Amino acid sequence: MANAVAKRREARMAGIVACAWTLAKEHGIGGVSLHALAREVGMRQPSLYEYFDSKNALYDAMFADGNRQLMEQLDAETFAREPRAALKQWLAAFATFACEDTARSQLLFQRPIPGFTPSPESYALAEEVLGGLDTLMRATGVTEQGDIDCIVAVTAGLTDAQISNDPGGNRWLRHLNRLVDLLVDDALARGATNDR
Repeated sequence: MANAVAKRREARMAGIVACAWTLAKEHGIGGVSLHALAREVGMRQPSLYEYFDSKNALYDAMFADGNRQLMEQLDAETFAREPRAALKQWLAAFATFACEDTARSQLLFQRPIPGFTPSPESYALAEEVLGGLDTLMRATGVTEQGDIDCIVAVTAGLTDAQISNDPGGNRWLRHLNRLVDLLVDDALARGATNDR
């Protein structure tokens, strides 16, 4: 019986989070209102506190949910065997995911909500995502943290430029593979020089 109650509660929370994402798409991530959310899910605002004790707790659940969505999308990809090709595919899948939903992208990859910091449990999901990227980079021979950071930063910058300047297009993201090649080649060349 307790298991059934826990499952119903979990399903209710998932429904609330899904509705919050819908509101975020309509009004922006900062425009998610607990009053509007309660109305959309058919309950009074104080009843939401049975599921989320604060707006930041709701954002935390959304952050975790968004990272689970990203992991599902990445897990559905069939990556090339060659490490550099797989890295490019991973980064393209990541950028595509980010561009699909601006509100979700802001919550996951920026810090738009004053006072909100993901809980350690939710942030662990983001670290799991980045762990997969780190593994791919190291397989290409990119092992220095600074080089890894540069590739992540370039991907994030292109994604932000795409979202801001050409939503739905590819003006910026079409350069991703070329820039990955430049950065990986540079990292490998510097590594080879240091090995001498």
